Parts: sequence; structure tokens; C-alpha cells
Amino acid sequence: MQIKLLVEGGSMKPGPALSQKLGPIGINISQVIQKVNDATKDFKGLKVPVELDVNTSTKEFGVNVFSPPVSELLKKELGIEKGSGIQKKMQVANASIEQIISISKSKLPNLLCKDLKAAVKTVIGSCVSLGILIENKPASEVEKQIDEGKYDKEIQEEKTEVSSEKKAKLEKYFLKLSEAEEKKIKQEEAEKEAAKEVAEEKAEEKAGAEGKTTEEAKPEESEEKTEEKK
Repeated sequence: MQIKLLVEGGSMKPGPALSQKLGPIGINISQVIQKVNDATKDFKGLKVPVELDVNTSTKEFGVNVFSPPVSELLKKELGIEKGSGIQKKMQVANASIEQIISISKSKLPNLLCKDLKAAVKTVIGSCVSLGILIENKPASEVEKQIDEGKYDKEIQEEKTEVSSEKKAKLEKYFLKLSEAEEKKIKQEEAEKEAAKEVAEEKAEEKAGAEGKTTEEAKPEESEEKTEEKK
């Protein structure tokens, strides 16, 4: 019997979800946690897919550890906690093509890709979803450049080392871009808030004007009725 889990490397802990999966089988949960943590300790800080191969008769089990998802590897490599929820407005990191190739090499055995270039494109696709720049450019643009052969040399040579000078340049560009993006987002929020206030003021003015007209109409109606009675 196979049981699939997604755990944090070296830090699996007991919980309701785990008890629900393992409780009915009757295997020792503490033992499972210890073995899984030992098997995944090299992936500390990453979400790791794990499969338990359980013998329901003897209650013995084996632990199979798979490579972490591409998104987790990117977060670890670039030192970010999460992706951008507004990819078109805010980017979260600036990767080098060498970093993308490095991750692609580690994931290639687990991807349905015919070669490293195809794996690189798969990793770049995750960069698009997370809001990660590559070589100072949007990941979608780099994906097109890969098709055009721009980075064929780096991929063929399997370049994975990034010079400290290049890292510094990428970081400098990213910091400058981040400041501009944050400023633009704040400006848009301020404009929306101002437009909201104007709309509310107009609504109040309209309501006030309508209320005044109604009040003014009441005495006139009253006078007309008085005349009719006379």
C-alpha cells in the first residue's frame, strides 16, 4: 500500500492530517515521523514529496523520497518565502540563467523532459507563475529567447556557477526595480482611495440635494391643499 505525503524536510510533525492517513493502517506514527525526518534531513526548509510503501500485514514500511517541486527549489535557491500574488505588478527575485540551469539539472530525472533545454523551459514556466525575473527580464520573455537559441551555449555547457560580480549586478537591478514597483503600487492605491472619496462625496451631495428638494416640496403641497379646502 502506498501513502503519499508532502512534508517539510527534516521537520515532519504529528498532526490530525497525518493521523487520519496513518491511523487506520495501525502503523507507529512516531516511527514514521522519525524515519521520514531522517530521510529528508538534506532538504531542510523545503516541501518534499514522500511516499510510504506499507505492508498492511506486517505493519512494516519503507520511505521513498522524491525531489522537491520546482517552485520549492526556486524559493530555496533565491532566498524567498513565497511567490508574487501580483506577477504583472511586483516581482520577487532576479535569477541568473546559471541558477535556472542548476535547478533544471537537479529536476531533470523527475521531469517528463527529453533534454536539459526542455527542463530549463519547465523551470522558467514556474518563474512566470512565481513572479521571478531572469537576467533582468520577465521570465516569459526569456522563455521566448530560449526557443530562439539565445542561451543554447550556457545550456549545452551546463553552466551553473554565477560570479559574485554578476550576482551583485542582478541584485542591484532588482532592488531598483522593486523600489519603482512599490512606488507605483502605492500611487495606484492612493489614486483609488482618492477616487473612492470623491465618489462618496458626490453620493452624499446627491443624497443631500434630493433630501432638500423633498423638504421644500412639502410646504407647497400643504398650501395647495389648504387653498383647495377653501
